[in-house]
Amino acid sequence: MIRALCSYLRRARWRFVSRRLSPRDRLDQVDLAALLKRPAVNLDTPELQRFLAGKRVMVTGAGGSIGSEICRQIMRFCPARLALVEQAENALFEIDAELRQRWVGMQIVPHVADICDATRIDNIFALERPQVIFHCAAHKHVPMMEANPGEAIKNNVFGTKILADAAARYHAAAFVMVSTDKAVNPTSVMGATKRVAEMYVQSLSRQQAAGGRQHEGSNGAQWTVGSGQVDAAYTTRFVAVRFGNVLGSSGSVIPIFKRQIAAGGPVTVTHPEMKRYFMTIPEASQLVLQAGAIANGGEVFVLDMGQPIRILDLARDMIRLAGLREGKDIDIQFTGIRPGEKLYEELSNDDEQTQPTRHPKIRVWRLTPTNPIEMHRILELLDTVRNAPADQVIFALQQSVPEYRPTTKFSREPAAALPHDQAANLRLLAQQAASRAA
Repeated sequence: MIRALCSYLRRARWRFVSRRLSPRDRLDQVDLAALLKRPAVNLDTPELQRFLAGKRVMVTGAGGSIGSEICRQIMRFCPARLALVEQAENALFEIDAELRQRWVGMQIVPHVADICDATRIDNIFALERPQVIFHCAAHKHVPMMEANPGEAIKNNVFGTKILADAAARYHAAAFVMVSTDKAVNPTSVMGATKRVAEMYVQSLSRQQAAGGRQHEGSNGAQWTVGSGQVDAAYTTRFVAVRFGNVLGSSGSVIPIFKRQIAAGGPVTVTHPEMKRYFMTIPEASQLVLQAGAIANGGEVFVLDMGQPIRILDLARDMIRLAGLREGKDIDIQFTGIRPGEKLYEELSNDDEQTQPTRHPKIRVWRLTPTNPIEMHRILELLDTVRNAPADQVIFALQQSVPEYRPTTKFSREPAAALPHDQAANLRLLAQQAASRAA
């Protein structure tokens, strides 16, 4: 009798406390992993210990959601030195202070830097001589890059190229690039530029020992497809890792839904059938580390993320967990698909072959390699349009990534407004894409 009374009082107290919690407070107590409705992915600790312990490691985008978590995970494996590269000074300050407080005495070096600044990046590489690089810095927001396509090319393509070339030049052991499932049959500028970055990273993996020619773009920038003759003992393993959406990351739906629920609604969803693959920040970070450890070079890895989740279901789950009722306490409003978005993301396309890896939750896609001459033409073309009007940038991306199907439509053929040699370059790439398709 007394035991039953105590149990009743505990339940009554919890109901009383719960009623006093605000919807935002309730959501702050929610385990985001529970929203995935699948088991979490775990690290292969011994393999990562061999990969990272005692190594000089660099993380770009170190102040971002994924980059900062990767830094936290790396420190568990006792690297000799961790270089944090980040453009946003405040974000860099926060992660640097956090790591120093927790890992007293470890060598942690913050670098404020723009990955598009080739001189600055070369100076950092010369100082740090990193053995392992995790490249997380990117422009990732789809609608923002639709409005600013030239900036996506500068950062996602040429920023990646600057870092990858430096990794090869300074004989890093591994270079792991964070990519996205939006790179598969892209409909957005962000996805298309990430696909080009994947293509370049793969071309470096295959071509760095074969060498290449240096070329100069319209803005004076020079590049080499392949990084010259490299001793086999110093060959860098270049790989990419494709993510789905990351729960709780900056700009993702979870923080947006939290703010909307705390404000009393409405909760906005673009389309009732919109679906996405999701993973938690720790899972995404662990996948990056694991990919670097098991890579041979040239692979594109992807996590087994289970089944895609409807955004509408996610919104309803969060409303329920906040203690509210849809349609009574708060409304859901459909806003329509935004430029660059599609109803569902894909994890592979018809040209890719999937294979298992040593990790049960990681698979690898071996994409058709890009011809070095074609890669040069793509870089040259994108270099000439990085500061061009949006229609020219998007048209150039279409010729560079044949599977790219932009949602933005233009009233004229952009090639007509380009210089003769650049327009000819576009049409040559289009012919090459058509011949591959045939």
